[in-house]
Amino acid sequence: MSKLESPSPGDSFMDRLRNAGIEATDSEELKLNKSLLMLATGLASVAIVLWVAIYWTLGPVFSATMPLVFQLLLAGNMLIYLRTRNFDYFRVSQLGLFLFLPFVAQWSSDIISSSGVLLWALLAPIGAILCIGVRQSVGWFAAWVVLTAISGLADWYLADPIFTPKPIVPTRTTIVFFAINFIAFSVIIFLLLRLSIGMNRKMHKSLEVAHQQIKIEQERSEKLLLNILPEPIADRLRSSDKTIADGFADVTVMFADIVNFTQVAANMSPSQVFAMLNRIFSAFDELAEEFGLEKIKTIGDAYMVAGGLNEDLSDYSAAVADMAIAMRDLLRRDFSINASHLEVRIGIGTGPIVAGVLGKKKFIYDLWGDTVNIASRITSEGVPGMIQCDTMTYHRLSANFDFHEPQTIYLKGKGNMTVYRLIGRKGSEPQSGDQSTPVALS
Repeated sequence: MSKLESPSPGDSFMDRLRNAGIEATDSEELKLNKSLLMLATGLASVAIVLWVAIYWTLGPVFSATMPLVFQLLLAGNMLIYLRTRNFDYFRVSQLGLFLFLPFVAQWSSDIISSSGVLLWALLAPIGAILCIGVRQSVGWFAAWVVLTAISGLADWYLADPIFTPKPIVPTRTTIVFFAINFIAFSVIIFLLLRLSIGMNRKMHKSLEVAHQQIKIEQERSEKLLLNILPEPIADRLRSSDKTIADGFADVTVMFADIVNFTQVAANMSPSQVFAMLNRIFSAFDELAEEFGLEKIKTIGDAYMVAGGLNEDLSDYSAAVADMAIAMRDLLRRDFSINASHLEVRIGIGTGPIVAGVLGKKKFIYDLWGDTVNIASRITSEGVPGMIQCDTMTYHRLSANFDFHEPQTIYLKGKGNMTVYRLIGRKGSEPQSGDQSTPVALS
């Protein structure tokens, strides 16, 4: 059984009344419905006590039986609810008492028939709007209209002196009770509407706060997803659960491998190794963003970038070459990032590839194909501080970039292959080491 919300010692009587019967697992809407009906019951009971007190001051000629019965039925039904926790039964039966008992009281008393007691019956349709629903309240209002019409017709018929004895209730007394009924009913409706609007505003504010939190988390997830995947791939992944695999006829792939990383890291603590790699790769990430390229992944101390996976760049091979030069030069001049004076081997290949997203958990966007293998192989066979390109990349860049003389290297599974070592853009000032005599590899 669900636990009740325990009242705070500092709660007022009104707070204790409207929170009675509320359970911790209730939704905000259900809590509001319960609060409103309990408050209406409590306020009506207080008003009836005042009624009875005024009745008794008028003397024994006026009967307080009906108001007392009304109060006992309302209070008894509320106690049954607090014991059974059957709110669906409670709100229907309590609204039924609010609807019918005022009419019974009017039909049974001379003073009540002319003092506006039928206003109390309006608590039923109004309570139905607040506690059940707008659509369901139509039937309750229709019932109030029918009963009011019947009472009016009966009063019209019984108003004939033949049927109606001389009234014993002074006119001033009737006016006093009419004012009491009108004021008490208006106060109850005002308090119910005030509570309803106040709690709805709190619920709306809570929803706005929750919406903002969801929006923040969504933006954070979006940013994280875009850090893992290219934006077009992320869009496809969000809109469909189908396998993502694409073929590209022409893509330029670059691998950068840190030279002697294992030996340097052997003398460092894990946190120092992480900090070193994080500084270098974060700087590489900024360069990839600057040149409009897609970072694919890091593998240990290797960094992989590709150009041509989207239509943002027309000359993506040149952008990859510019980034490679910037990476090399960054490590040579900025020792706040490269405190260990590390160097990189870089290999660039151009050609067809296959790209796709692997897995459903901890997925990764990756590239496959002979172009990727060539870029990786010529990286590992390269010279520290040098950028090696395959023949396709060389022909694409030779008009705007300077290269050393071609070299022939042997790649396992591929045989002899010609590679070209990139110096820099034509007309640019060479960095230290760019014009060094290339080492011949067989």
